[in-house]
Amino acid sequence: MHIRALTLRDFRSWEHAEIELSTGPTVFLGANGNGKTNLLEALGYLSTLGSHRVSADAPLIRSGAERARAGANVVHLGRELRIDVEINRGVANRAQINRSPVRRPREILGILHTALFAPEDLALVRGDPGERRRFLDELCTARRPGLAGVRADYDRVLRQRSALLKTAGRSSRADLGTLDVWDGHLAGHASVLLAERLRLVHELHPHLAGAYAALAPESRPAAIGYRSGALPAELLDPARSPETDDPALLEEILLRELAAARSKELERGICLVGPHRDELELMLGETPAKGFASHGESWSFALALRLAAFELQRADGTEPVLLLDDVFAELDRRRRTALAIVAAAAEQVLITAAVPEDVPAELIGDTLRVTTAGDPEHRISGIASDRPAAGGDPPRAVAGDSPG
Repeated sequence: MHIRALTLRDFRSWEHAEIELSTGPTVFLGANGNGKTNLLEALGYLSTLGSHRVSADAPLIRSGAERARAGANVVHLGRELRIDVEINRGVANRAQINRSPVRRPREILGILHTALFAPEDLALVRGDPGERRRFLDELCTARRPGLAGVRADYDRVLRQRSALLKTAGRSSRADLGTLDVWDGHLAGHASVLLAERLRLVHELHPHLAGAYAALAPESRPAAIGYRSGALPAELLDPARSPETDDPALLEEILLRELAAARSKELERGICLVGPHRDELELMLGETPAKGFASHGESWSFALALRLAAFELQRADGTEPVLLLDDVFAELDRRRRTALAIVAAAAEQVLITAAVPEDVPAELIGDTLRVTTAGDPEHRISGIASDRPAAGGDPPRAVAGDSPG
């Protein structure tokens, strides 16, 4: 899989850009703050409908604009598809496939597969459990795009049930009869999401252990596990092979746990049972990585998680586009070498760096220099190639109203 072209309009610092891309490595080179990361962020958004930097969509829209647009031509197994997303202020986002509107933006999921490595990855180890849940769910959805609808339905039911718990806890509890209905909806969606998470942990575990051992052979062995207060230990063992009837079994357990927790939920006014309360455990030997791993061990674990996810997607038959956002400057020689070996073999890798020295020699390919113009509050990014295309043609990128 590779991206043939990227188009942006009013996305972050990019007023307009049309960038043609080739297979192999491409380096976006420029000073910090020039807008390099915004390019990879746009591609990540087209892949996951989320940003690796912010939780809301509003910051993605350029200051002064009403909407942002991002689009890409994606080539996979000889077939090319065009996907576009329009990010709007105050109204629902919209999307297109081959210039035709789709009912929901999530229908584009599964067309573009990416594996993003960024300095923010350190939050996978040191951040809140929500960071690790998001990692699991985005990878689950990349492998099985239909799960996006399950996640959306679960989030909707969770909000409605939580609102009911708050009002019922403050009133005479006249609405408690409807809680049984919401319990059924919550358990139904949660069981599917949980089954996919448990399957992913089972399949990811050996890739993670091998990647970490290669990155930090002198360290303790790394392992992952799934922690849930609602499920028995035997279901959480990463060595356990998933079964086809797991969703039904999990739904039964969740309904039982919801009934047992009802009095506490009414007292506190929050939902205490479900995958929104769970955690992806990261272990080094017998010790949790969070709070106990050194800085180097934390980086190795974060990098191993991303490498494991990349290898798992390759094993599924689709090689993701590698997006490497200023990561080489953060890594020591061993980790740089390990990541460079994987990247050099990828069909397409897009790299951002502040200086050429940050990029390993084997990944020096097409170079596109990113610059900005305008005052600090209204900077506009531009892009130009360091070397012309074959035959003396102009650079394979244009950016309207921008330097370059």
